[in-house]
Amino acid sequence: MIQTITIKYCSNNTINADDYMNSYKYQVTKIDRIPEMANKVETLVASSPITCPADKFYNFFKFTMNDIVKIFPAAFTGVEIIEGEEGVAGSVKLWHYILGGIPLTAKVLTEAIDDGAKTIKFAVLEGDLLLLYKSFKATLSVSEGSVKWTFEYEKTTILSPPPELYVPLAVTLCTLVDAFLLIN
Repeated sequence: MIQTITIKYCSNNTINADDYMNSYKYQVTKIDRIPEMANKVETLVASSPITCPADKFYNFFKFTMNDIVKIFPAAFTGVEIIEGEEGVAGSVKLWHYILGGIPLTAKVLTEAIDDGAKTIKFAVLEGDLLLLYKSFKATLSVSEGSVKWTFEYEKTTILSPPPELYVPLAVTLCTLVDAFLLIN
């Protein structure tokens, strides 16, 4: 059986903030069979150097992560704790952020906190990300001189783009938090 997929890409050559999301919308006009590639968990990694002590950086994300709204207001516009408390696995927050000029939301669970390894694992429970991905998880790993964000995602369809816009967001966030912690 021949697999036939005809796709019309819905965008012009210039992308501005208003039609940014349209650059990722596809119109499928004919499908005989969709390949199983959408059921695969993929990984994207972003890393950034830091100059502040690793413990201080890790503890910021563990205990005062809500201050990101003050440090990076161009991208993070609001956060509220829905369940649990700061610094404890199982807490749930609702994040309001802007990516590519588009206001987005994400309801995020803090899945696990490992003080020894200085890692925090997050899972998106609800929100705009889950329109493109069946699942989306992020792991923050902090070591002396370096921070690494690992994004694990499963596409809803083979047409869902990889979440590459989260890489510069994560790197910029780490740079700004590092600078903030150096002066505070």
